[in-house]
Amino acid sequence: MKDSDCIFCKIAAGEIPCTKLLEDDSAIAFLDIGPLAPGHALLIPREHYVTVDQMPADVAADVLKHLPALGRAVQAAVGCEGFNILQNNGSVAHQVVPHVHFHVIPRNPDDEFGFNWPAGSYPPGRIEQLAEDIRKHLK
Repeated sequence: MKDSDCIFCKIAAGEIPCTKLLEDDSAIAFLDIGPLAPGHALLIPREHYVTVDQMPADVAADVLKHLPALGRAVQAAVGCEGFNILQNNGSVAHQVVPHVHFHVIPRNPDDEFGFNWPAGSYPPGRIEQLAEDIRKHLK
């Protein structure tokens, strides 16, 4: 599957150049041209899926098998203390390119990249009900 208007499909097809880090039949990884930190990499499936929930499990497994090695390689190359793996689904979740992609973002103490993580809590009984509702949709 390919979307002729998708920039990541064009990169995967070799129609638009990129700075490749790895590639195989299922995935390609390259450096982000608008990095949040030096070494910021993207891992994408060669096939076009807009959000991760659209990917068949076997395709997701073939793509995601590269994340551990890619994370280690980025960390070793740039000397960062850690890294985030970030994946957004839908514009409300800040997905800009409508093609599944995983960011590998190098992190160091006091870098400028941050998260707004307003952790909350559940009222009594709500967590059990929500878990039940989610499990129903997993079947």
